[in-house]
Amino acid sequence: MVFNWFKRNKSPSPEEQSKASESPVIPQEVEEVFENAVCEEAEPADQSPEASDDLSSSLLPEPAAEAIPDVPAADTLPQPVKGSVPSTNAPKSMFARLREGLSRSREQFTEGVGRLVLGKKVIDDELLEDLEALLLQADLGSAATREIMSAVTEKVRRKELTDPAVLKKALRSALLDILQPRAETWAPEKGRTQVLMMVGINGAGKTTTTGKLAARWKAEGFSLVLAAGDTFRAAAVEQLQGWGQRVQVPVVAQGTGADSASVIFDAFTAARARDTDLLIADTAGRLHTQNHLMEELKKVKRVLGKQDPDAPHQVWLVLDAGTGQNALNQAQQFHEAIGLTGICITKLDGTAKGGVVAAIAKALPIPIRYIGMGEQVADLRPFDPESFVDALFAESKS
Repeated sequence: MVFNWFKRNKSPSPEEQSKASESPVIPQEVEEVFENAVCEEAEPADQSPEASDDLSSSLLPEPAAEAIPDVPAADTLPQPVKGSVPSTNAPKSMFARLREGLSRSREQFTEGVGRLVLGKKVIDDELLEDLEALLLQADLGSAATREIMSAVTEKVRRKELTDPAVLKKALRSALLDILQPRAETWAPEKGRTQVLMMVGINGAGKTTTTGKLAARWKAEGFSLVLAAGDTFRAAAVEQLQGWGQRVQVPVVAQGTGADSASVIFDAFTAARARDTDLLIADTAGRLHTQNHLMEELKKVKRVLGKQDPDAPHQVWLVLDAGTGQNALNQAQQFHEAIGLTGICITKLDGTAKGGVVAAIAKALPIPIRYIGMGEQVADLRPFDPESFVDALFAESKS
């Protein structure tokens, strides 16, 4: 279906002309996009209306069969924070969920350190070599491992660290030094329409992360539109529309196989016409090694730039923590291709490779915006280095 956003069906009457001076003119077709894209709970199957050929059927078909988690109220979500480093005053229950989510990474990393120092009386070269091997096995990467080992070795040389039993404290401090510069929050702004483009490989969790972010910001009072730019994966549009219905956010979509740039362009046009705070554009998954698909992302950026030279205002990469060091390669190549402004790391609860967070933080000057540790909306939380490290080391805040 081709949308003609700026053509009116009839000439305005004198009365309409007088009203035009009181409020901005919104093209009729754009108005219809939002009128027909209002998200409502799905009706029972025996009461569902017959499919129609109008714009609403292309925007909001039946919800996806996949279950979408219930959306909590704003005050139950991990709260946004002020400043460059998020607040560490998370509720105890949230810390417990974070600690539980990082249990496999903690077993690989900090419990492994505990086994290394068990029975040791001094920190010798053999212990330091074993520690370096352990950090690499925990997917911290070579750069982060070198920095941590350099800090620990220097303390040993200066006789500031002599007891193997307190080695964890030195590791905690060195790890925080790597992570804290990457803690930078971002949220939509009132008064202008911004675009957040979500990118990543297949299966990383882009669509689910998009839905969770929409739930969070909708609960905080922002107006949003979602663009179903993944027009290739089976049921991707329906999955995003399911999220849209659940969180009461309109979804602009076209049919399977439609041009992704066209879908996102149309969504941006409609969002701007209604002064929406944020458009979140989902995109199709693609391997970072597929040059022709990376060129498609560049096309989306160019098309958005025709409406707003600053668009997209944010480009976030969604990474599956379970891919380990390959996640770092993905981040590097996506950043080189389109320029990333944020990273979301998902599925930390299902892997022992949580150390990849440090590897990414050390290798790339890109903020880590959110981390995900479960299926619920509240399991996607702003990245807080101190809470993350405390949970990884299983230490409560003093």
